[in-house]
Amino acid sequence: MTLYTSAPLGARIVEDGARFSVWAPSATSVRLVLVTDRPTPSELDMHRSDDGVWTRFVPGVRPGQLYGFRADGPWEPEQGQRFNPHKFLLDPYARAIIGGVDFRGDIRGHRRDAPHIMDTNDSLGSVPLGMVVADTPPPAPVARRRPMSESVIYEMHLRGFTKLHPHVPDHLRGSYLGIADPAVVEYLLGLGVTAVELLPVHHFVSEPFIALKGLRNYWGYNTLGFFAPHAMYKAHGMAGDQITHFKQMVSALHEAGIEVILDVVYNHTAEGGIDGPTLSFRGLDQRSYYRMSNDYGSDYDVTGVGNSVNTAHPMVRRLIIDSMRYWVQELGVDGFRFDLATALFRDSEHHVVKDHELLRSINEDPAFQDIKLIAEPWDIGPFGYQVGNFGAGWSEWNDKFRDHVRDFWRGHAGGVNELATRLAGSPDIFDRPDRGPQASVNFVTAHDGFTMRDLVSYDVKHNQANGESNRDGTDNNRSWNHGWEGETEDAGINALRRRQVLNFQATQLLAVGTPMIVAGDEFGRTQRGNNNAYCQDTPVSWVNWDIDDEWRVVQDKVRALIALRRRHPVLRSDRYRYHRELVDPDGEPLSRIDLTWVDRDGALMSPNAWSDGSRQLLGMYVSDLESAFLAWFNAGAGEEEITLPGPESARGWEVAWSSADGSELTPGPYGPYEVVTVPARSVLLLAGDVARTAAELEAAKAAVTPPAPADLGE
Repeated sequence: MTLYTSAPLGARIVEDGARFSVWAPSATSVRLVLVTDRPTPSELDMHRSDDGVWTRFVPGVRPGQLYGFRADGPWEPEQGQRFNPHKFLLDPYARAIIGGVDFRGDIRGHRRDAPHIMDTNDSLGSVPLGMVVADTPPPAPVARRRPMSESVIYEMHLRGFTKLHPHVPDHLRGSYLGIADPAVVEYLLGLGVTAVELLPVHHFVSEPFIALKGLRNYWGYNTLGFFAPHAMYKAHGMAGDQITHFKQMVSALHEAGIEVILDVVYNHTAEGGIDGPTLSFRGLDQRSYYRMSNDYGSDYDVTGVGNSVNTAHPMVRRLIIDSMRYWVQELGVDGFRFDLATALFRDSEHHVVKDHELLRSINEDPAFQDIKLIAEPWDIGPFGYQVGNFGAGWSEWNDKFRDHVRDFWRGHAGGVNELATRLAGSPDIFDRPDRGPQASVNFVTAHDGFTMRDLVSYDVKHNQANGESNRDGTDNNRSWNHGWEGETEDAGINALRRRQVLNFQATQLLAVGTPMIVAGDEFGRTQRGNNNAYCQDTPVSWVNWDIDDEWRVVQDKVRALIALRRRHPVLRSDRYRYHRELVDPDGEPLSRIDLTWVDRDGALMSPNAWSDGSRQLLGMYVSDLESAFLAWFNAGAGEEEITLPGPESARGWEVAWSSADGSELTPGPYGPYEVVTVPARSVLLLAGDVARTAAELEAAKAAVTPPAPADLGE
């Protein structure tokens, strides 16, 4: 008997009816439940094949039919088996899900007062239903999927982004169609982002402990159905329209050239640990779908939320691959960000395996060859921290970039060595065979943690609204309130906070790698100090579009820097650069370097400068045959006078961008060896006019007299 099959699973419309198939290898019987408006649903016996798949064809079934399963088999909790025919089970392959979970109902397979005794009350009426849907055309494809080197990712909560949007019609706010609204698409295009990364839109439900507090899971990291778009994000219309609305959203973004990346949670499900509800997988075969402890007495949890999906089993791996294919081929998405990705690549002994079968399947599947694959490269299990180890074709969230950039701008970095490494694309982590700097997703903030405004406004978290006595959420924020906890009327503090937000944005946009911006950070979105707003489907989390004039200036500057990055490939290198001298088209040396680090005197950083633990100033010089830029990062409390390098680096300079006010900058343009002031706690980006041939370089050198050594501070 084999426990693997390639036969179609789920509910499929065929001629004259529908065929239903579900994998439940250890069940002794499975019944198909067809739910109608009649008091008693129809229950039909399904037929088992040797591969553990139960099938039933039902004539006359049309799209819109509600259905589920009941599975019988051993009730042996001590052996990891919890079959209970009294529980209505959702199809793991359901493409549309209707209804929610009534946590007051009889939704557990066991009695509330006795976890090892079967509960014989029916759960139908308290749990979600699957809906049969017909195939429909996929959305419009994007004209070109960009390489990661051209990408600027915008992490967005689909509901929260438009819930308060003044130009989106009321009935579309918080929905798929809200994101498709022309006002939203126009904003994204104007900002310059190339891809939206949507927090989970796989159908999810709240956890019981959240629901019983009168809250709900807002972020969505509690998946129930891996094929179904979340029903709550449907704007209006008939049940099941969430699929059509999702496709309309994708088409609208694609027609604007914007890619769609999904944050997906394949590592666990909404059923939680063995004391949680029986909604689908647990009732079909707990021991196959989930990782279990050696004695089967509990789940083996490497996710921190009660269970871990058992990717050691080929049919569970197939479930994930089938889901990914469906979202790419039928729903048109352009990539995935995998939550707690390490959990997916553990073997039957729960060990991390770098050549895991699921990883190979993803890498080798033709459907995924040009999509974006982004790993959150850790879980909470043994050896779960795997940053840098996901291999060719993958990008990874770079938490070392996040932590160090936060430390640098709050004055806790201990020098500039690591800053240079992070700005160079973190080659210490990602410069491996078949990988490039775009493997590093550079970010300072994400959905989980402070917003960027809160990062510069709060020293500690303020999560009281979550109902956990402020115990939830990390305490390792690496934040700085700049002298006052929370919002203030102090104009000086507010001005510095806005500048620091620009410093963060500039650091992630100018670093080699793929930048990720969190929606609203570009204009000062705040969660009032809540750094774990996962259960706040309230104005705390929603993007507030009532933007102060001062924050609009920040927004405009972020937009301008993204545009500058887009226009100049030298600012988004697709390869690692190691102090390589450039040559002109005739092979003559140009005496300038593709990437190097500059000191105050315009010369290269000396060993003493690199070893100075109190240093808070770094100059980064990048160039190609057409252009050069010199970026200064000054985290110090005082301004710095710097001498520009000689004509080999550029024949002249002008300010391309700065986080400081224009009134603080020395008027340009500037020539070689001129002295320029870098304002306190600011980023200054200078654009250079470069010699493109050896002859042009010699002419530029002849036109300038180098200053005496004393003028260089020697």
